[in-house]
Amino acid sequence: MIRSATPKSGARTPDGTPSRRGLAILLGLCAVLAATWLAGRTAERWALSDLRRAARSAIGLQVGVLLAEMQKQASLPLALATDPEVVAALGPDPGRGLLDRVDKRLAQIAAATGSAVIYVIGADGLTVAASNAGSDRSFVGQDYGFRPYFKQALAGGAGSQFALGTVSSRPGLYLARRVGTGAGVVVVKVEFDAVEAAWRAAHEVTFVTDARGIVLVTSEPGWRFDTLDAIDAAERARIEAGQEFGAASLKRLPLHPIAGKPDAVRVVRGALPAWTAILSQAPVPGTDWRLHTLTPVGTAVERERLQAWIIAALATALVGYGLFALADRGRRTRTRLAEAAARRAELETRVEARTRALRETNAQLRAEIAERQRGEAERERLGRELAQAGRLAALGQFAASMAHEINQPLAAIRSYADNTAILIRRGRSDDAAENAAAIGRLTDRIAGLTRQLKGFARRASPRREPVALRDVVANALELVTARAAALDVPLAADRPDPDLRVLGDGPRLEQVLVNLLQNALDAVAGRPDARVGLHLRSDGGERIAVEVADTGPGIPDALRSQVFDAFFTTKADGLGLGLAIARGIVEDCGGNLILAGGADAGTVFRMELLRATEKSPGVDKPLGATP
Repeated sequence: MIRSATPKSGARTPDGTPSRRGLAILLGLCAVLAATWLAGRTAERWALSDLRRAARSAIGLQVGVLLAEMQKQASLPLALATDPEVVAALGPDPGRGLLDRVDKRLAQIAAATGSAVIYVIGADGLTVAASNAGSDRSFVGQDYGFRPYFKQALAGGAGSQFALGTVSSRPGLYLARRVGTGAGVVVVKVEFDAVEAAWRAAHEVTFVTDARGIVLVTSEPGWRFDTLDAIDAAERARIEAGQEFGAASLKRLPLHPIAGKPDAVRVVRGALPAWTAILSQAPVPGTDWRLHTLTPVGTAVERERLQAWIIAALATALVGYGLFALADRGRRTRTRLAEAAARRAELETRVEARTRALRETNAQLRAEIAERQRGEAERERLGRELAQAGRLAALGQFAASMAHEINQPLAAIRSYADNTAILIRRGRSDDAAENAAAIGRLTDRIAGLTRQLKGFARRASPRREPVALRDVVANALELVTARAAALDVPLAADRPDPDLRVLGDGPRLEQVLVNLLQNALDAVAGRPDARVGLHLRSDGGERIAVEVADTGPGIPDALRSQVFDAFFTTKADGLGLGLAIARGIVEDCGGNLILAGGADAGTVFRMELLRATEKSPGVDKPLGATP
């Protein structure tokens, strides 16, 4: 008997059409290709989203590093502008000895603060003293009258400019402050070499542009003074007149936007291969600068796309293989068992590979968590540096009053010393002894003032212990009394009970009270009904309230919610850090600092502190009563 032949797998039927198995294989291949393509596109979108999130997180840290470097030097010109020797150096006949002392002191300050150079310019634009006076590239005698920062400071009191040095040929930010009413200008130059080195170590292109789009600070030295957009002829003429960037050509950056992707650019750098990056940007608070970062996307996207293709192909092939196995159930039992064993072995291999991939992913996640923890620690360190910069900026506000307070005892000491010599020659030893005792008391007075100033400037370490509130109030009043007297402002203060103690850090609480009193004096200066008061409030509970009130113009309702925000200020020359730092100090001590009243007439700030009891740490005896 003759049997009819059955078409083999993949063969055609007698009428020439493809067999059912051939159609299944073709459909399976189409499904694999479609799933692979879709998985690749999805993985690309996920990878780009991850890169954008990482770039947004990193750019905030980069802005913080740049701001910390700038704020570290911001208060230096203000403090130097009131220095007596600097003012004397700009006088009509300063003398060589005075100028040499000023040069040496400026060099010491520049070395201590990390400034590139500090110099003093007369009203005629000529430099009279500089920290680099003894070097080959000394600024002494140089004419900087053409510089915009000099003109701004002389006209408005302060000025700043980023430019290329005409003598040093090094770029930097020039911070200028007028001395007196126009005798000259003090200038501090800040260079960003350390910031640029940190950016280069991060292996991402980072650069800062001004309002015109000109690159000022960058991790790519070849991009310095290039531009994001074209500079017109008028602006080029102004730049050349001010000699801002030397002979820089101000050419366009090699960044080419990619159609359909607003934040993606193509970077072309000479003969090097072009690469694609995500362009992120953020403003630099307090300036008209913007910080930009370029995050490469090629390697990350290709890696995610390749992984997605492999996973999609394996998954689709597995599904197809399962369908093929179901369709082939008619095979003999032995063949089916062998195929099942092969499938189990293959599945075990894939599961092992997937498990290994998951372990690697978990290790990567742990590394990312560690990196985020390091970033948090760095952010906390920058916050402490920012608080120290605000404390040093506050020193400049009462440096003049401290100098006045010290000069009075010094004059009295000189008078007592002269009288003592006369009394000794005349044989009046008892009177001479009284003069010597008076000199000792005045010396203790000066030592107390300088000790308070040093304690105020010292970097704080967080602690909470019982402190005498009377000493805190007395030390704070000692620092601001001279300024209140100079402004002719009555300063009324309640005196706490000597045994009353609160929990906190004494020097830091003194800093808070000094800041609040200085702000109150600023608010009432020049007003006919000027008064400032420091009052104690207590209901007998666990909290003691210290209120600082003034009769100034008050704080509008629209601004009351922002007074404790960092960098918010209503003063023309303020940094906006004082109240933010003060609130942080009080909260570290377990208390609270609030704006209690004064919306229309006057302002009242209330500092609430915890009363130290017998159970408080460091207390071994009953403490004082309510004031």
